[in-house]
Amino acid sequence: MIKMAPKSSKAVPTAQDRILYAESDANVMSSQSKTFAKAGYIVERAIGRAATEQALRSGHYDVVVLGHTLTKDDRHHLPYMAKKSNSHIAVVVLHASGKHPAVDVAIDSRQGDEAVLDALRAGLQQKALVMAS
Repeated sequence: MIKMAPKSSKAVPTAQDRILYAESDANVMSSQSKTFAKAGYIVERAIGRAATEQALRSGHYDVVVLGHTLTKDDRHHLPYMAKKSNSHIAVVVLHASGKHPAVDVAIDSRQGDEAVLDALRAGLQQKALVMAS
């Protein structure tokens, strides 16, 4: 688990920054994915654990964002699946408590959209550091 990047490091998303965003609630997903898209990310959505696992097997993503409407069990299991599909993928979990060995950034999504976007940037920065080493 890494600490969040300082708010002053506002990395601009590139055309290749692909997000797999997973939730269990379609309304929450719609709202949050608009925020990601508006910030310049390419967003693919998956509703539920099975759809997320399928997307991880068939697609290539820079970041997987596990939303707060997923069950606690899903937020625990899916980071392992993400790392298994691509060891360099960044895993960002919204509404997480405690440490998880496969999670790069965990935040409380109730802090607002800017905190969520900061977490995404921190995840991408972590991925870049791993890829550079």
